[in-house]
Amino acid sequence: MKKLINSPETIIAESLDGFAAAHADIVVLGPERKFLRRRELNPDKVALISGGGSGHEPLHAGFIGYGMLDAACPGQVFTSPTPDQIVEAAQAVAGKAGVLFIVKNYAGDCMNFEMAAEFAERRAATVITNDDVAVESSTHSAGRRGVAGTLVVEKIVGAAAERGVDLEGCAALGERVNARTRSMGVALSSCTVPAAGTPTFTLGEDEMEMGVGIHGEPGRRRVKLTSANAIAEEMTTAIVRDLSDHLGANGAADMLLLVNGFGGTPTIELYLVYNAARLALEKRGLRVARSLVGSLVTSLEMAGCSITVTLLDPEMIALWDHPVRTAALRW
Repeated sequence: MKKLINSPETIIAESLDGFAAAHADIVVLGPERKFLRRRELNPDKVALISGGGSGHEPLHAGFIGYGMLDAACPGQVFTSPTPDQIVEAAQAVAGKAGVLFIVKNYAGDCMNFEMAAEFAERRAATVITNDDVAVESSTHSAGRRGVAGTLVVEKIVGAAAERGVDLEGCAALGERVNARTRSMGVALSSCTVPAAGTPTFTLGEDEMEMGVGIHGEPGRRRVKLTSANAIAEEMTTAIVRDLSDHLGANGAADMLLLVNGFGGTPTIELYLVYNAARLALEKRGLRVARSLVGSLVTSLEMAGCSITVTLLDPEMIALWDHPVRTAALRW
């Protein structure tokens, strides 16, 4: 294992210190490194808080800022943040409009955010993301996993909060975006958790894991490596089939297409997959209205990517276009 670290025990603290220093114009690191928050808070808007295990950067800390999150709570690598982290983050950023927790559907995340919501001093609501079509449940989640679609929810709901939508409206919007979002991933290699020192799983030189989770959890099946076109075709087929209840009679719809790298895949390959996915979706009558490509919801250094599709309505398109200023996204 080769990693740019000093020790597995200090990697999170030192990385958080570096992130906060590099983006000091946008974020502030909370006491004892329990959370990061926006430097410029708006007490009149709904506060958005998310979080989860480290190792998925820039999710979630990279999406703190104007137009997205107000705070994020980092756990240890692939480990949920604790309830006290979430409570302290809410106390630091929540104003009179209340706080909305955006939570990926993993057992630890759901349990700890639920506990924190019970102690929240302000009105609180929760949106749980479960966009992964690969598996119905796993050892990590009761039901579908929340993966890269979480970013879409944070972006669209973040814009609504900036525009003054109330807590109930933000929560309803988040649920609607999540319901219209589907994702699926493929891994070409494993990742190595620093504390473990060995790969999470092993793939042969000619193998890939179809439907992998963002912690390296198994997907639908292990198969022989094939072309990017064939990979994109299989993933988009599964996504469109799962979205069929939200499509019109002729299947035509505007969509957001997000191709997300898992940390070890070069950008040139991500754009190639984007093009393959775009063509596969357009032949089914879906129109690419908005696009996003990059390594945004990662799994340490795992090679591979995910494809996310969100069926957009005019309100969602307008909110997606709302200005955003975070460490990882700016427009």
